[in-house]
Amino acid sequence: GLYQKAEALYTMGDFEFALVFYHRGYRLRPELQQFRLGIEKSQEAILNCIGSPSSVKLENKEDLCFISRQAESKKADQKLQIKLTEDQKWTRKQEHVRNPKTERQLLGELYADKAYLEKLLKDKDLMESSTKQGIKVVDLVLSGISYLDARSEFWQQQKPIYARVRERKLRQQRWIREKKRKPAEVGRYIVKSMEEIDMLLTGNSPEASCKKAEHVLKTIQGWSEEEVPNKNELIGNLHSCIGNAQLEMGQAEAALQSHKTDLELARQNDLPDAISRALDNIGRVYARIGKFQEAIDSWEEKIPMAKSSLEKTWLFHEIGRCYLELNKAEAAQNYGQKSLQSADEEGDVEWQLHATVLVAQAQVKLKSYRSAIMNFEKALEKAKLIHNEAAQKAIIIALDDVSKSFIEELKERREE
Repeated sequence: GLYQKAEALYTMGDFEFALVFYHRGYRLRPELQQFRLGIEKSQEAILNCIGSPSSVKLENKEDLCFISRQAESKKADQKLQIKLTEDQKWTRKQEHVRNPKTERQLLGELYADKAYLEKLLKDKDLMESSTKQGIKVVDLVLSGISYLDARSEFWQQQKPIYARVRERKLRQQRWIREKKRKPAEVGRYIVKSMEEIDMLLTGNSPEASCKKAEHVLKTIQGWSEEEVPNKNELIGNLHSCIGNAQLEMGQAEAALQSHKTDLELARQNDLPDAISRALDNIGRVYARIGKFQEAIDSWEEKIPMAKSSLEKTWLFHEIGRCYLELNKAEAAQNYGQKSLQSADEEGDVEWQLHATVLVAQAQVKLKSYRSAIMNFEKALEKAKLIHNEAAQKAIIIALDDVSKSFIEELKERREE
C-alpha cells in the first residue's frame, strides 16, 4: 500500500511526499529493492527541480532564526537562524510577482496558507512581537512565505500552467468519450454495498439488510455484463443475502425460494462455490422449519464440495443432529464420529465438544449407556477446557440421567 501510494504521488509530481512514503516503506521492508530505487529517483527529481542543498547557505545569527521540525522536536533550546536583510524583508512585503489565480493553480491547497501568512504581515503589532524562544514572528512568517514561493517555482518548472490546462482539457474529453461506468467505480460500489448488507444483518437489522440487497440487485440487473463481468455470480450472491435476511425475519418459505434461485443460477453458470453455499443455506432453512430429511438431502449433496476439515466438522454434525431428530440413532452416531474425526484433524476443541455430545446422545438412544457415559465424561473435560459453564451444567444433568438409566438396566439384568 505504501509503495503504490508513493508511486502515485511520484507520478503526480508530488516528489517530496513520494519520498516520505518511500522512506516509510523502506523502514518496514528494507529488503525490497523498489523502495530504495523510489528514494533515489525522488531525490533526483527534487534536485533536478530546485538544485543541490549545497547551494543554500545557513548562518547562525542571534536576531534571526530558522527552525526545522526535526530540530525543534529533538532540541527545543537549539536555534538555527536564517539571514534575511531588512531590504529583503521590505522587498518581500512589497512584491506580488504572480497573478493570484496562477499561484492558486500552482500551490493548490497551500494557497490558503500563503494568503493567511500574507494577511499576518499586515498586522504590525504581531510582526514586532517575538516567541518565547526569542524568534521574531516576522521572520517565521517571511520564511514560510519564502518556502511557499520556492514551492510554486518548483511546480512551475516541473509542470507549467499551460501543460496543466492542456491535461485538464484532455481529461474532460476522455470523460466525455468514456460514458460507461469505470470498472473501479463499479467495484467500489459493489464492495461497499455488500459490506453494508452484511453489517446490517449481523447488527440485527434483517429488514434493512433485505431492502438494501433488493435495491443493489435491481441496480446490478440494469447494468451490462461488460460493466459487471461477474454479474451472474453477484446476482446469485445477492439472492443468498436476501434469503439469509428473510430467514432471520421468520419468512422461511421466502428464504427457501431465494436460496433455490441462488442454487439455480449457480448451476446454470457452473459456479461450484456458489452451489456449495446455496446447498448449505437450503439445508439450514429446512432444518429450521423441521423438515429434517430435506435438510439431510441438501447437506449430503454438499459433502464432496466441503474444502476444509472445519467445514466438514460442522456439516457432519448438523446431518447427525437431523438424524437424531428423526430417531435414526445409528446414522446419528456415525455422523457424530465423522464430525469428531474432522474436529480432531482441525484441532478445534469447541467442535470436539459438540461432536462428542452428539455421539453420546445417539448412544443413549441406542441404549449403549456405558459408552454414552464415557463420551459425556470426555465432553465434560472439553467443556472445562474452554470454560463453557452452560455446557458443563447440561452435560452433568445428562450424565446423571444416563447413570440412572444404566443402573436400572443393571438391575433388570440381575433380576433376569
